[in-house]
Amino acid sequence: MGSYFYDLHIHSCLSPCADNDMTPANIAGTATLAGIQIMALTDHNSVRNCPAFFKACKKYGVIPVPGMELTTAEDIHVVCLFEQLEQALAFGEEVDSRRVKIPNRVDIFGDQLIMDENENVIGIDEFMLPNATEITVDEAPGIVKKYGGVCYPAHIDRQANGIIAVLGAFPDTPKFDCFELHDRESLNDHLEKYPILKDKTMVVSSDAHYLWDIRDAECKFELSDEPYSGDLVRKSLIEKLRGRVG
Repeated sequence: MGSYFYDLHIHSCLSPCADNDMTPANIAGTATLAGIQIMALTDHNSVRNCPAFFKACKKYGVIPVPGMELTTAEDIHVVCLFEQLEQALAFGEEVDSRRVKIPNRVDIFGDQLIMDENENVIGIDEFMLPNATEITVDEAPGIVKKYGGVCYPAHIDRQANGIIAVLGAFPDTPKFDCFELHDRESLNDHLEKYPILKDKTMVVSSDAHYLWDIRDAECKFELSDEPYSGDLVRKSLIEKLRGRVG
């Protein structure tokens, strides 16, 4: 077992609300400076910068996790993470088929840049990424599981797109084994108000949209890592988030 500092909610320049300096290479480099050992890239409704992120992380010695921040039909944000890049890319194709494709207004919302690991722009997504998809919150866990991943509600302590703010409570169904907080200090208040959270794994992540949003290492998981490999650590993380031994 080993201790791994993590941040599992990061946006790249593919998300229009993120800064264009949030390239996969810059994110990986900043993770190293912050002391983060395992990091997930979770753009809005897309995984198209995950391949470049994997290559950039290899250069910096960071363990990458491919992911997405899915916007459900109810406008709830759900973090979706995968053990393998191929699984995430297949999931991304299904999400893409169920997006509501409204042309992006770059002048209003910002660019949606697809990058390579050397900070070259290799494409753009022409349609607005963050808006709600046709996938409901009830459907999301099953679809993510079909591709070998795990998902959980993002930033439940926020009003915007948080599951509690939208639904008025943390639901019994669908069953989530974990939840994300943006502010760790809000944990006790949430445990008091929503006892259902007591048996779930807590994840605290930055939801970074700018390089300076990436926090210095503060949150960690104990994960199985022998014999050591990045693939094993990533697998152990996904198992922990599923409520199994990490």
